[in-house]
Amino acid sequence: MNLRCLKVFCLVMEEGTLARAADAMHLSQSAASRLLHLLEQEYAIRLFRRENRRLIPTPEAERFYPEALRILSQIDALPAFVQQIQSGSPEAFRIIAQTRIVNGLAIPAIALLRDAFPDQPIKLEIHPRRDLGRRMLNDRYDIGLTALPLAIDQMAPVRLGAVPLKVAIASDHPLTARDVLRPEDLADVPYIALDDTTVIRRIVDQELAAIGARLRVAHEVSLGSAAYRLVQRGMGFAFADPVALDPELASDVRLVDWEPRMEIEFGYFAPDRARKHDLTHAFDQALRVVFAQRSKGM
Repeated sequence: MNLRCLKVFCLVMEEGTLARAADAMHLSQSAASRLLHLLEQEYAIRLFRRENRRLIPTPEAERFYPEALRILSQIDALPAFVQQIQSGSPEAFRIIAQTRIVNGLAIPAIALLRDAFPDQPIKLEIHPRRDLGRRMLNDRYDIGLTALPLAIDQMAPVRLGAVPLKVAIASDHPLTARDVLRPEDLADVPYIALDDTTVIRRIVDQELAAIGARLRVAHEVSLGSAAYRLVQRGMGFAFADPVALDPELASDVRLVDWEPRMEIEFGYFAPDRARKHDLTHAFDQALRVVFAQRSKGM
């Protein structure tokens, strides 16, 4: 197997064009194209079809991609793994976490884990939710922390619990005096929406449609942390939950109850619970402590 062929294939899948894949590998487009052709010849598989000078992945390529990525990820990790063996140091406890829950959930739980295992190295990788499934399917990790649902083949999540979505609004806004907010209360307040790739946006849109209500989107962002900072600056309101809202924003952003009630669930995936069992159990307990603390006052 030619690993350069696999790498070109994965880069084309990720970058979308042969030109960008070739640039990333410092190859000419013709050289990159030859490597793709070699891969197709070796396995007698068609990976792309050409359409208006673009490479469109075939269904076979979509199925082949996760396995190719897993192989490359393991090979890339070998030098660090060998170095760790040679040093005699313990293997890192590896956590993959969704971006929006790093500050509110993952980092406080890691701090508690470190208190119990002070000499244990920890590796935290942070990814947008849209990339988590691919990372968890094809990478080596101990805990994958995310909002649910997240479809991972042949693996069920460990659930931490559900919390209500609330209206995040600047603490000096007059509406923070209300105990509950409804769609009609926010008609004149700019809505800072997460984009439609996010769980929160889908939940909000479904619930609004169910009651026949509509909120006009004034601003749209792809990350909750960006939305909450726009709220902090008085640019409007967003939907947030007490677990994911950055703790450092607590004094500037108020969470007000919303009707109709909407919930978001959190959990984690543990691909091999037998490995590092004590650490996995300890981190589970740490997550539950932090989750309960952040969920108080819901």
